[in-house]
Amino acid sequence: MTRRPLYIGLTLLLTVGLAITWWWATRDSMPAPPETQPDAMPTHEAMPGMEHPGDKPASKAQAGGDLPSPPPDLTSRTVTISPERLQTIGVKFEEVARRPLEKVIRTVGRVAIDERRFARVNLKFAGWIDELFVSAIGDHVKKGQSLFTIYSPDIVATQEEYLLALQSIRELGQSEFPEVSRGAKDLLEATRRRFQLWDITPDHIRDLEQTGKVLRTLPMHSPITGTVIRMEARRGTYVSPGTELYMIADLAHIWILGDIYEYELPFITIGQGATVTLSYDPSTKLHGHVGFIYPTLDPKTRTAKVRFELENPGEKLKPEMYANVALKIPFGTRLAVPRDAVIESGERQLIFIHHGGGKLEWRSVKLGVSAEDWVEVVEGLKEGDHIITSANFLIDSESQLKAAVSGMAGMPGMKMKD
Repeated sequence: MTRRPLYIGLTLLLTVGLAITWWWATRDSMPAPPETQPDAMPTHEAMPGMEHPGDKPASKAQAGGDLPSPPPDLTSRTVTISPERLQTIGVKFEEVARRPLEKVIRTVGRVAIDERRFARVNLKFAGWIDELFVSAIGDHVKKGQSLFTIYSPDIVATQEEYLLALQSIRELGQSEFPEVSRGAKDLLEATRRRFQLWDITPDHIRDLEQTGKVLRTLPMHSPITGTVIRMEARRGTYVSPGTELYMIADLAHIWILGDIYEYELPFITIGQGATVTLSYDPSTKLHGHVGFIYPTLDPKTRTAKVRFELENPGEKLKPEMYANVALKIPFGTRLAVPRDAVIESGERQLIFIHHGGGKLEWRSVKLGVSAEDWVEVVEGLKEGDHIITSANFLIDSESQLKAAVSGMAGMPGMKMKD
């Protein structure tokens, strides 16, 4: 029951306010009533907006008495706030100067194996694993180190063929029949090529030639120096061609794969330095570089993969770990202001300049690159300008409030109190 009168009152108040606002906005375009004699047409001197060259503007009294004073220029760039008020709201000042700017791009990356330092160990012939020399994941091996021995009937038969071909060369190599000599040499070469295709190292072939003894088992060797990260080899297991027995990776040099937003990609180049840290171990700090920028973008996250390459002393970083990556991009010396000094006002950026005595001027500026807490000013300021670096939003709000109240002061029935 008490809400209906309240609604009616608010409606009347809103209607009156709109009427006053319309009258105030259109009062200048409404012609003043002309002062004419009875039965006489108004002359052009009395019509509003008509002037003659050389005429002097009429005074306020000649224009017809006291009229409301025009509102202040709301587009003015200056506002005055007492120094005491500036101190109360915690305003800080600073001179515009040129300073070195440096942007830092940060991302979280995943540790990955360097694919160029990675090897899979498998066989190209069938056989049975006889003895294991490297039998656990995590074992460190060197290039050429024996991993296991294998018995293969094909290897045994090929050794016998090689010895027979070698004996034929010795006996028939000087034969007076060229076909016989050439046949013995071709057989020896074919057998040697078969060893090479099976990855039998040349030193085993030399041992076979020197000793003339067929070995029941042959050792298989590691192709690289690294750490065993996967292993399927077991003693006594039958192995068919292509079966992966070991996966070995050189973890002394690793990759870190990080996601970089598309708006940051223009600042990143191949070979650029990067610093790697661990959130759970602040003492670890490694240095690497950008090795590759992947050519595709993730449409969901709007990021691209960037590969960072670095040394991994002591293999402290393990595959699938997370690491923090920071890239520093120097922009050189530029005219810059603190980021807090800039007010975002729609499509414009504003900065307040202090001229002393509480007189402030807002100025539209054009900004450039951003670097941490600083932002470059391309247009609108010069070196040495005294700007406000804090409490800008309070000043902006107070200046807008004063402008609005000043505009209402000229309206009928409105009075301002200092």
